[in-house]
Amino acid sequence: MRLRFLLVLAWLLLAAGCASTPPAPSRIGPVILVSIDGFRPDYLDRGDTPTLNALAAAGVRAEAMKPAFPSLTFPNHYTLVTGLYPDHHGIVNNRMVDPISGARFVYNDAKTTADPTWWGGEPIWVSAEKQGVHAATMFWPGSDVAIAGVRPSRWLPFDGKMKPDARVDQLLAWIDLPPPERARFYTLYFEQIDHAAHQDGPASAGVDAALREVDAALARLLDGLKRRGLSDRANLVIVSDHGGTATARERLIYLEDLVGDDEAESVNLGILAGLNPRSGRTADVEAKLLRPHEHMRCWRKTEVPARLHYGTHPRVPALLCLADDGWLITTREYQATRKRFSLGEHGYDNDDPNMRALFIAQGPAFKRGLVVPEFPNVDVYPLLMHLLGLTPRPNDGDLGAVAPMLTAPSAALSR
Repeated sequence: MRLRFLLVLAWLLLAAGCASTPPAPSRIGPVILVSIDGFRPDYLDRGDTPTLNALAAAGVRAEAMKPAFPSLTFPNHYTLVTGLYPDHHGIVNNRMVDPISGARFVYNDAKTTADPTWWGGEPIWVSAEKQGVHAATMFWPGSDVAIAGVRPSRWLPFDGKMKPDARVDQLLAWIDLPPPERARFYTLYFEQIDHAAHQDGPASAGVDAALREVDAALARLLDGLKRRGLSDRANLVIVSDHGGTATARERLIYLEDLVGDDEAESVNLGILAGLNPRSGRTADVEAKLLRPHEHMRCWRKTEVPARLHYGTHPRVPALLCLADDGWLITTREYQATRKRFSLGEHGYDNDDPNMRALFIAQGPAFKRGLVVPEFPNVDVYPLLMHLLGLTPRPNDGDLGAVAPMLTAPSAALSR
């Protein structure tokens, strides 16, 4: 592991040295956005990720990146590519019910997620295609949907059986396409670490194994870029959507002990419970929920703390209850149907240190050996749009907040 770190670091520093001046337009390389689902920044300290650590040492690393609330996979992946908080792009949870149509969105059911009306805002790949730049996406949530009637030039439907190395090979094959067909913006997605953390907990040997597997795939990507002469031209931005925390059967809050099914419909359970009182029962339900509780906080959607940027979208249920770190809101009926208890979860308050996300960037556009303070993940979108030379859509991000990590920050702010 130590040898791989030193070899990768030496190669990256050599490539960066060759690219001390901005590349000519004809030599502008690809922008590659990599998501490692569920990767906490402190996972870099476990000794399993020499490639990632070398990238961080040679480029830019954030102390942490703050996920959008709720700290769930689909809301945050879509925030990263739109620059919009979930309240503004409409993917407000991994599971949702539309209050007008009654339609249901379930993150792992493509039949429900394929409807473009769920997906507000304009993701990078749509803007790129509209502005004459090809995009190629590997499993990024939403990239298989015809948003505004547009899909990336290259994309694949999610296939969890496809190994990390095979995903890298597919991205490299896209890079090998003839220039007229070749993309400039690429995405790559790895869910293995998140799955291991759910199954065995964040501190498990399963997470260590997943870290090593994904890190090896990233080494494969770097080697592929090197063999194609792109080491000093490609800009890599590596992120995660959220962190994770350990859970236990002893830390369960049973919703039926507070509110019955005859009083409110439960739209969501888990970390963030969403409820809609039944007709004529609003006052009763609010009286039971909107009071102090051990291990959870409840609000009307109109009274969610402003720092969470959440509660204005129609898809957000009327009442919300947020569990404390490591606790879950559930029902006895639901627990009886579970074949396996999840030992790791996310979705908690985005101020929770365990929910913090990863940010690493390396390439000719970025400074070397820089560590920047934590910033919100809405800022990734304007950064990527700048790297691609695209005109951004209205968004909640701030390019100025992340411009100091660029080799030419003043040029970024003058556009």
